[in-house]
Amino acid sequence: MSTPVTAALVKELRDRTGAGMGDCKKALDAVGGDVEKAAEKLRIDGMAKADKKGGRTAAEGIIATASDASAVALVEVNCETDFVSKGDDFKALGETAAKLALKHRPATLEALLALKEGEQTLEELRRVFVAKAGENTTIRRFEVVEKSGGAIAQYLHGSRIGVVVAMSAGEDDLARDIAMHIAASSPRFLDASAVPADLIEAEKKIIEAQSADQIVGKTAEIVAKMLEGKVRKFLSEITLVGQPFVKDPDQSVEKLLKSKNAGVARFVRLAVGEGIEKKQVDFAAEVAAASQV
Repeated sequence: MSTPVTAALVKELRDRTGAGMGDCKKALDAVGGDVEKAAEKLRIDGMAKADKKGGRTAAEGIIATASDASAVALVEVNCETDFVSKGDDFKALGETAAKLALKHRPATLEALLALKEGEQTLEELRRVFVAKAGENTTIRRFEVVEKSGGAIAQYLHGSRIGVVVAMSAGEDDLARDIAMHIAASSPRFLDASAVPADLIEAEKKIIEAQSADQIVGKTAEIVAKMLEGKVRKFLSEITLVGQPFVKDPDQSVEKLLKSKNAGVARFVRLAVGEGIEKKQVDFAAEVAAASQV
């Protein structure tokens, strides 16, 4: 027996699922006004829509954070357009993901997506959002950084760059300054010992090739020192402790830390869209192609 689809029923389904009013009415009409069946239909339809949009590039988004006294979580959530990334619902999805990561400390992204917020998993919430927003949306990666002896600080540059620094020793103000430095200078490693040997070897080959004209006629000892100096410069550029401190470029981060009897145990820097190849759209070509159809 069908139940009349009233405005109150549509509102009830919308409040329950977060789907659009039009989608809620269609779902209720399709199942004879049964709210339970309509909610299930919306869930299935949302998953289908999410799957269809899954191949589209999502390189915009936000870095969401959550913290307590012992740790900070960073999560990158991506969508297709800057417009959607500024919406409250998108930000709420990011906040939920960050809170779940902080609370449960999952080992993998798959484990994070399987965690529940209320009756729905994070993956189900993502799919519901995709169906509602009409854009591919991904929870791309996350990190949880735990306190390690000293202060822990986070820094957000807008909503697109997030940094967390856990000090092995050091106070809050210094930790925040280091976090701001990392946001600006983007070091890849903490120090030289953290740089993979194969990366150093690859850089040595590049340096040798680029320096071929400069080493002609020089002794092996001079060549070795010259190459060593260039490798040292490379390491200083990609390591936190080797970089000039942004607020005082006359001293390195390493010297700053030593002067404060401080140290960094771990840092994480996430930037929205980092490493994602954005599709370049040639609108003139698209119009020309469409005109041939």
